[in-house]
Amino acid sequence: MSPADRSNPHMLVLLRGVSRSFYVSIRLLPAPLRRPIGVAYLLARAADTLADTAELRPSERRAHLETWAAAVDGRIPALAVARLSASFAPLQQDPQERALVRALPHCLRWLDELAPADREDVRAVLRHITRGQALDIERFGQDLPPRALDSAEQLHEYTYLVAGCVGEFWTDLCFRHLPGFATLPQQEMRELGRGFGMGLQLVNILRDAGADLAAGRCYFPADELAAAGVAPEDILNHPERFEVVWRRWHAHAQDRIALGMRYADAVNSRRVRAASALPALLAARTLALMRSAGPQRLRHKVKVPRHEVRTMMARLAFTLAGRAALQSSFARLRWDNPHP
Repeated sequence: MSPADRSNPHMLVLLRGVSRSFYVSIRLLPAPLRRPIGVAYLLARAADTLADTAELRPSERRAHLETWAAAVDGRIPALAVARLSASFAPLQQDPQERALVRALPHCLRWLDELAPADREDVRAVLRHITRGQALDIERFGQDLPPRALDSAEQLHEYTYLVAGCVGEFWTDLCFRHLPGFATLPQQEMRELGRGFGMGLQLVNILRDAGADLAAGRCYFPADELAAAGVAPEDILNHPERFEVVWRRWHAHAQDRIALGMRYADAVNSRRVRAASALPALLAARTLALMRSAGPQRLRHKVKVPRHEVRTMMARLAFTLAGRAALQSSFARLRWDNPHP
């Protein structure tokens, strides 16, 4: 454990509890990047928890999300967050989520301790993320039946707000803290990072489509569903009609995950290259498993088996995240190879 890690074990415990896969990427990063990226993740994950607490009415969730966004921006005193933490923690069924909500004041203190430029970047990315979560509440806050997004533009907007902006944020931090970060210029890396982040969110949407429909959410465009002859509330009963729409967005996700491997290939630091490539490798394998599962993926959530994740990690370590080895792993794991 590095000195930076030893100085904040509480943050590491929270990160490990709420996201085991992202925790691994955080631990791969050089020390100067760990804290700002870790803080940003916890702030965003806390916002997601507030926005998704089903025990509260949509108007209440929206109000609490706005309070949290204002606190992250430094526009309201910490006392308001302490009250928010105390009222929200008992509503969380998951013990790790409950621990995160109880730690909201700590998260804000960690944000204040960041260098000014890093702190402003974290606040900027959180403005995007909380805006995307607020749109989610507005669009899907009502009861069943499921509602669909109006258009592909709304889906692109959502994936940018909650994930594409993270790719830009990650890139800006890396260029600030790591001289000679990449073989490509910063603007090109930002564009790749934006597309990669949007692709990772698309993978989540494809994977969670069945659970989202059961909860009244359909992220797939209404006009495309209508053209396929299926309404959002009928998808689970007639998944074969939905397949053409699902496959179209699966193809979009493929293209954007490929951008992630271009991003990783341009990174000079082996540690950051590994941290950047790991989500792309996991996403590629998830796309392959979903494709082979067929319509049953709506009934049974697809996950990469733990032993496969361990194999990916071992290969990253053994090859020291070499460029050729990463591209070989991606070719083996990708969506057109369901049996790596």
